[in-house]
Amino acid sequence: MNIAGKRALVLGAARGVGLAIARTLAGQGARLILPWFDWPEAVAALEEEFGDAGNGHLLLRADLRQADEVAALMATIDGRYGGLDIVVNNIERGGMPILHGGYHREVNREQWRLEMDTTLHAKWLVFEQALPLLRRNPEGVVVNVSSIAGIVGRSGPAGLLFNDGYAAANRGVASLTETWARLGAPTIRVNEIMLGLIDTRHGPGTRGWALLTGDQQGQLLRHTLLQRTGTPAEVAQAVLFLIRDADFVTGAILRLDGGYVLGGGRPAAMPEGHL
Repeated sequence: MNIAGKRALVLGAARGVGLAIARTLAGQGARLILPWFDWPEAVAALEEEFGDAGNGHLLLRADLRQADEVAALMATIDGRYGGLDIVVNNIERGGMPILHGGYHREVNREQWRLEMDTTLHAKWLVFEQALPLLRRNPEGVVVNVSSIAGIVGRSGPAGLLFNDGYAAANRGVASLTETWARLGAPTIRVNEIMLGLIDTRHGPGTRGWALLTGDQQGQLLRHTLLQRTGTPAEVAQAVLFLIRDADFVTGAILRLDGGYVLGGGRPAAMPEGHL
């Protein structure tokens, strides 16, 4: 896909991974629609960077967990742009056990529902409402952003970072990716990027990471084959690949985790045999 002039809905663009994706697509000439809901201090910087009315971008507040607000967002996009070409479904909410503790705590009374509603249901609402706008075009692209929590759950050293509801929600995203690829074919490609430990998302730059001891951080890094965390810029480049270059890829999951899922064990030495 030639991205120049395309209309791209990018969720979660106020910070970190979403912001890096927005900058990368803007650099390719896309016209961005950037809904926001919380993180007011980050939104002010987002407005300063992308809010110029003459640049073709649109910023607006929307709670994407609410069906009526998603419908209003799509109506606004339709009225201003006449359709959509790209959706980056980067919306989630996770409660790190190292920070939040268990769901039984009073402070976490709504945490399970928040993780499910934001990480899974909001993605579904956005895709359902965006699909008619995407179908108007000769080609469209959807990229779901998920987490390896859907594979590893609350096991191993990552159990300090991935809570049960968040893990279950991310397992569900993979199912949606495959279903939506079938719904969108042959003109709309739907793929997924599954993130491991990324700076500003389960890595350095988060409150949870800062609460870990040096030994706990080391265990996480040693479990990652490449022995480091990833960066938002690396995520943005992977998203760019799926949108711009992967014309024969749909229904696929690209795991961007530095080998975390494969960590924790090494291939055994080949025995001499007895034949």
